[in-house]
Amino acid sequence: MLLAELLGTYFLIFTGCAAVVVNANNDNAVSRSGIATVWGLALIVLFYSLAHVSGVHFNPAITIAFAICKRFPLEKASVPVYILAQVVGSTLAAGTLRLHFSGPHDVFAGTSPQGSDLQAFVIEFIITFYLKFNISGVATDNRAIGELAGLVIGSAVLLKVLIVGPITGVSMNPARSLGPAIVSNCYKGIWIYLTSPIVGCSCL
Repeated sequence: MLLAELLGTYFLIFTGCAAVVVNANNDNAVSRSGIATVWGLALIVLFYSLAHVSGVHFNPAITIAFAICKRFPLEKASVPVYILAQVVGSTLAAGTLRLHFSGPHDVFAGTSPQGSDLQAFVIEFIITFYLKFNISGVATDNRAIGELAGLVIGSAVLLKVLIVGPITGVSMNPARSLGPAIVSNCYKGIWIYLTSPIVGCSCL
């Protein structure tokens, strides 16, 4: 389970952030819609590959929310260890990108608010709340069609990245923001991305 969370988070962050970096280094060749599609498709691939192993959290906010509503298998792993695996995976992914895109190609693949901190906090809260809403509706409710869960969740992420990307960078995931921040030593607005997704997920 822990290895699945570490490797899954690594793949998600590496793939999604690589799209951001490649786009910035190649005159927006990937495009905003392309970046959103990459994030969504990466999550869909990971869901169907690893959902049966770890539950495909890849996100401390999701892990904490599942623990609060007693849907986390505490008998198999602890919440702090799960979160540690996710943060390590994210940091390793950001480090890999930094090694391959350094010098004149150095692009910060993390998240930072483009408006006020309050605006970023509220938006991250809203989109993470609805991410948990989507997950609860299709992945944890026994009445839902489980085979469609990956498509619904991946599509939800795609839409959120497409719409909100220019405003906050779209985190919805403390590990997604913390890994690149550690590697690039850039912590602008990091408190927003560490707190707002957790609050947003835990409200549902």
